[in-house]
Amino acid sequence: MKTLLFVGAALALATAGFAQSQTPNAAQNPNPSRSVLTSSGSEDIEFVINAAQGGLAEVELGKLAATRAQSDEVKKFAQRMVDDHSKANEQLKQIADSKSIKLPTEIEAKDKALMQRLEKLNGAAFDRSYMNAMVNDHVKDVSEFKREANAGRDPQVKSFAESTLPTLQEHLQQAKTTRGTSSARTSSTATKSPAGNANN
Repeated sequence: MKTLLFVGAALALATAGFAQSQTPNAAQNPNPSRSVLTSSGSEDIEFVINAAQGGLAEVELGKLAATRAQSDEVKKFAQRMVDDHSKANEQLKQIADSKSIKLPTEIEAKDKALMQRLEKLNGAAFDRSYMNAMVNDHVKDVSEFKREANAGRDPQVKSFAESTLPTLQEHLQQAKTTRGTSSARTSSTATKSPAGNANN
């Protein structure tokens, strides 16, 4: 009888000890079946996805403008958008792959709608609409990249934002300058046209 009691007590102690040894692990990983996606915070992941989405749009819109724009300045700007954002997109893809973040592969609905509107325009009207969109987009881009560069948690994503921000700031300044030049040329042409018709 004493032997049975001893064995029972030992078994109870062993069971309790085992349960205690498992508790910390369970607390550390309450759902072991879920693997960690990335060391990034949710804001970092959102930034990466949004930056990739915006980069895709800049490339596609740039390709359209490089062939459709009337102004040489607008065409030059558009080609820079294709070149710079293609490069940034590739860097972003490498970061995303290393962190198992799935990036979008096509532009979103609002950018598709913008492309459809631009495809219906020609000449100065196209240039004006495209450059207005580029100024607005890059104001937003610069703001988002500044926020990530200052407050990002993931060192790799933060470094990407910091290194890309100066280029985006250049884009914004060039977009404003190109828009102004294009608008001035359009106004000048419109002013001269009535006089030319009068001479005829």
